[in-house]
Amino acid sequence: MQIDLSGKAILVTGASRGIGQAVATTLAQCGATVAIHYHSQQETAEALAQSLGQGARAFQANLAQPSEVAHLFDTVVDTLGPLHGIVNNAGIALSTPLDTEGEAWLETWQRTLAVNTTAVGILCKKAVAHFIDQGGGRIVNIASRASFRGDTPEYLAYAASKAGVVAITRSLARNFGKQNIKAFDIAPGFTRTDMAQDFMEEYGEDYALNDIALGQLTEPQDIAPTVAFLLSGLADHATGTTIHINAGSYVH
Repeated sequence: MQIDLSGKAILVTGASRGIGQAVATTLAQCGATVAIHYHSQQETAEALAQSLGQGARAFQANLAQPSEVAHLFDTVVDTLGPLHGIVNNAGIALSTPLDTEGEAWLETWQRTLAVNTTAVGILCKKAVAHFIDQGGGRIVNIASRASFRGDTPEYLAYAASKAGVVAITRSLARNFGKQNIKAFDIAPGFTRTDMAQDFMEEYGEDYALNDIALGQLTEPQDIAPTVAFLLSGLADHATGTTIHINAGSYVH
């Protein structure tokens, strides 16, 4: 079996690093034209687009700003033409102890949900309307192990925001399948990325290793092939499904 995404344009958010970068690279290797979203790492994103080829382009947006989220989708379509898939990967995880002063804690909560949940909702809304016009499409949302088993108190906002992503995905899958729109979740466990660095510095790598069933931490490259598989059309009857990639740390 070979995954062939030739002729398909796919938007990947948060694609300049970590899981998003691995996903973008894998999709391009399968023949897709990738829209590489980034927030601040313009040079890295543009270099990635150049290295991937096949018409890949980099697009900037601050996903904490709803107007920029909507504009991102429209700009990608105006530039690349019809989209066949979207991967909502971008996310933030901000360590905020529960005894943080009220305004500071609330600011972190609101920013986390804006990027991790509201932006996903906006992009899914835009994608559904677009896919209905185009005759179908596929959505892959990156949730988290924390969506299901929770997280430490410092990452309460992160867990809540990622649980919302699961609800969005399941709602789309249940309501738009007959419009040929499929939606899936991937729920990674602890993955070695820049975003995870704060956790590593706070708790140490041994803490993460002791929490999993395997002998090594999950890498972004361990997640990317499953995203390509879900976007390929080979798993359409699994629409609404969450695939857990967490090294056995949460068995659901």
